[in-house]
Amino acid sequence: MTTQQENTKRIAKNTLMLYARMLFMMAVSLFTSRITLATLGITDYGICNVVGGLVSMFSIISGSLSVSISRFITMEVGKGNEKKLNTIFSTSVSIQLFMSIVICILAEFVGLWFLNNKMVLPSDRLYAAHWVFHLSILTFIIDLISVPYNAVIIAHEKMSAFAYMSILDVILKLIIVYMLYISPFDKLIAFSALMTCVAIVMRIVYGTYCKRHFSEAHYRPHLDRGQLREMFGFIGWTFWGNGVVVLKDQGTNMILNIFCGPAVNAARGVAMQVNSAVYGFVQNFMTAVNPQITKSYSTGAVTDMHTLMVRSAKFSFFILLTLLMPVCANLDYILGLWLVEVPEHTANFIILVLIYSLFDCYVNPLITGVLAEGRIKSYEIALTFIYIENFIASYVFLKLGYQPEWVFLLNILFKFLVVIALLWSAKRQFSFPVKTFIYKCALRNFIVFLLCSCFIILLPISHVQSFVMFVSTTLIIVLFCILCISVIGMTKNERIYIVNIIKTKLHIRHLKYDSNK
Repeated sequence: MTTQQENTKRIAKNTLMLYARMLFMMAVSLFTSRITLATLGITDYGICNVVGGLVSMFSIISGSLSVSISRFITMEVGKGNEKKLNTIFSTSVSIQLFMSIVICILAEFVGLWFLNNKMVLPSDRLYAAHWVFHLSILTFIIDLISVPYNAVIIAHEKMSAFAYMSILDVILKLIIVYMLYISPFDKLIAFSALMTCVAIVMRIVYGTYCKRHFSEAHYRPHLDRGQLREMFGFIGWTFWGNGVVVLKDQGTNMILNIFCGPAVNAARGVAMQVNSAVYGFVQNFMTAVNPQITKSYSTGAVTDMHTLMVRSAKFSFFILLTLLMPVCANLDYILGLWLVEVPEHTANFIILVLIYSLFDCYVNPLITGVLAEGRIKSYEIALTFIYIENFIASYVFLKLGYQPEWVFLLNILFKFLVVIALLWSAKRQFSFPVKTFIYKCALRNFIVFLLCSCFIILLPISHVQSFVMFVSTTLIIVLFCILCISVIGMTKNERIYIVNIIKTKLHIRHLKYDSNK
């Protein structure tokens, strides 16, 4: 078996593990969120979310740190330099400890001032809100320190361990629901304290696993100045990029509220929830692929990296398309089944957000390649201009009285420009085959998308009125999507490879069945 075949097999195995994790987490999360809301009540649940959201704004810092640390650790895992890897790991933990102190000071001064002076909270729950705030900061810092340990697990592609630990995290939160129900203390404070305890337990579990299985995951209070300069240079640009993304996302949400009111924010919130559930399948696939892209570059296998980037963009697009089409076709039925009252614009927002995510299928592998190469300054500058223009355009359109759907259409347009900027950076930095990407990936994907869209428009399902009808139309649409993908979307070699994998799996199962007779 060739190295490329082994990598493909590993990606498939890791993706399946992450899918199993995601499905379990989704099921438990839906249950726990419902019970938590019933136990806390609407007011306390709202306080928990809004105060936690205030603290989560500091994820601008943690997001850039996570991307940078994951990149450097994965690069060194690919090179196999254990001594350098331990230096990077220890430097990463030291950076996280330092940033934890900075975030704690900022949050306790700036965040607490905002909580007391700007947020609208019931006066009799202000004491509990303070507890939630302080405990949320502690939980955030614990999660921040865990980032290098998570990065080591993903870099080594131990997705089974990552999946099991995530499932443990969900089970602990399920136990919290029961403990919250029987707790004689203030429910809101008890909930926040228990969530902090879960963060501490998971931090210990991650640390113990990494120390036992990876020799580099032993922290030494040491800072390599050269390594620190290199990492902070990288972190600086990713921090800038994360900042403009937050401006675009949260800023757009704010101007939607200003011009259109809270009902439109509610519709956007529902759309983002649907997108999160559907796009989660693509994110899990890319979590399994990304380490291979970075390792291919670190070992000098640039051609393999190009192939992996093109194929992962294509197949992540197909994964999302196969899920997106039945959701869009049955959207009214799904919303009626899920929500008691559906906010205006919700259906349009969901369709537009899912189309936006189709472009993200191209962004993920391309940005992983650009980050692996390391020279991200030009791309981050281009990203800054694109997202600032996106925000300004959204403001102008709403100011002129356009419908809120135009904000999402503008997001799609500017996301297309982000893809172009990434292709330009990839071509310039590591000779990425842009023509191959366009003809073998983007063009085929676009044709498949058009055919599937026409099919669900012409399909005679004006109103799905029963679950049986919903299941049957979903199966019909999925089968048509798979047919288009296999005939038009895939190349001959890709079809042969997938058929051979299926035959091999069936042959292995047949042999096992015969041996058990």
